[in-house]
Amino acid sequence: MSEKRPNILGVIPARGGSKSVPRKNLALLNGKPMLCYTIEAARQSKMLTHFVVSSEDEEIIKVAKSFGAPAPFVRPAELATDEAPSLPVVQHALREVEKKEGITFEYVVLLQATSPLRNAADIDAALKKLLETGADSVVSVVRVAHHHPARMRFIEDDLLVQLPMGERKEMQRRQDLPPVYIRNGAIFATRRHVVMEQNSMLGRISRPYVMPESRSANVDTRFDFLVVEVMIQHPEKVEE
Repeated sequence: MSEKRPNILGVIPARGGSKSVPRKNLALLNGKPMLCYTIEAARQSKMLTHFVVSSEDEEIIKVAKSFGAPAPFVRPAELATDEAPSLPVVQHALREVEKKEGITFEYVVLLQATSPLRNAADIDAALKKLLETGADSVVSVVRVAHHHPARMRFIEDDLLVQLPMGERKEMQRRQDLPPVYIRNGAIFATRRHVVMEQNSMLGRISRPYVMPESRSANVDTRFDFLVVEVMIQHPEKVEE
C-alpha cells in the first residue's frame, strides 16, 4: 500500500501596488506578465497538491485565472500594504483554502512572484528536502559572490570600519573567503504548524536549498527587471 501523499499548498502573493516598478506583478517580462512565470512553475510542480494566488487586485486576480491559477478569494486590504509582512498573508491563504477545500495542509510554500526564474524542479527539490530531513523549513539561498560580507564596512564618523566577519588579511581574494549564502526569496517551504502555531516561516531548524545565481534573480527595481529580461532572452549566455 503506497504512502499517503501529503497536502502541500503553494501561495503566490501578488498585490497590486509597487513603488519601484509600477504594477510590477503584471509588467510584461519578455512578453508575458511577470506573475505568470511563478504560476507556470507552480502548475508544473509534481509535489504541490494545491496552489493559489493571493491578491487584493481585481486585474491581477483576472490575469492569474487566465493563466490557470486558482484565485478564489480577495486578500484583505490591510494585508496588501507596503508594510504588510509575508507571514500573515500566507496564514490568511492557508485558512481560506483549507475552508474552501475542506482539508488540512501539512506543508505550505511561499512562492514570491518577484523570483520569475525559479522553476518547478527547484520547488520540488526544496520540498523533497523538507520532507526527508524533518526540518521546520527549507529556504532557497544563493552563494554570495561579489558582495561578500567580509568586504563590507560600516561608515562611522567618515571612517571605514570593518564588520566582525572581516577579511583575515588586507585585500583578500574572493576565492579565499569562506563561502556565505543569502536568501534569494524564491522558495520558503515550511511545515504548517510552524506557520500557524509558531507564527514563523522558518522555525527552529531551517535547512538550505542552494540555487545557482542564474535562477536567483529577485526583481525589486527597474534595473532588476531589465537584467532578468535579458537573462530570459539569452539563456545560453547565462552560466549555471
